[in-house]
Amino acid sequence: MQKLIKIIDNLAAEIPNANSLHIEISAANVAWHIEHSCLVIIKISETILKSNPANYKPSFSFKKQLVFFTGKFPRGRANAPEVVMPQDNLSVEHLEQSILNAKAAIQKLTSCDKNNYFTHPIFGQLNIQKTFKFFGIHTSHHIHIINDILAFQAS
Repeated sequence: MQKLIKIIDNLAAEIPNANSLHIEISAANVAWHIEHSCLVIIKISETILKSNPANYKPSFSFKKQLVFFTGKFPRGRANAPEVVMPQDNLSVEHLEQSILNAKAAIQKLTSCDKNNYFTHPIFGQLNIQKTFKFFGIHTSHHIHIINDILAFQAS
């Protein structure tokens, strides 16, 4: 959990760059990537808290194994579900609150049964341990995009 909190802190450190955008890297600005990453954590956590651990059934997925082994998502391959799509014109204050909400959501998951879960559309059911790993990979993916946006602007 502490590793995930550090990753979220790295995300929070990019809030001053919220309006940065480079269309060749991403159609979305830095604020969108921050908010999307937080929404993923918050919304998935809400689903996990409502799940019944007795219904958890792990399954094999080659794509899941590949992503979890490499720790990377391919860029531009998937579209985010509507529920985790950020609104336009995100303020610094809103982003700061989203970071706090994401951290609180993670904290709530620490009291769950290890087999509370959510169902990912590609990876199948992910229990708490796998979800934390997913959160880390997903958030790091967006931090890399943010870093590329900022590096492209700096050059």
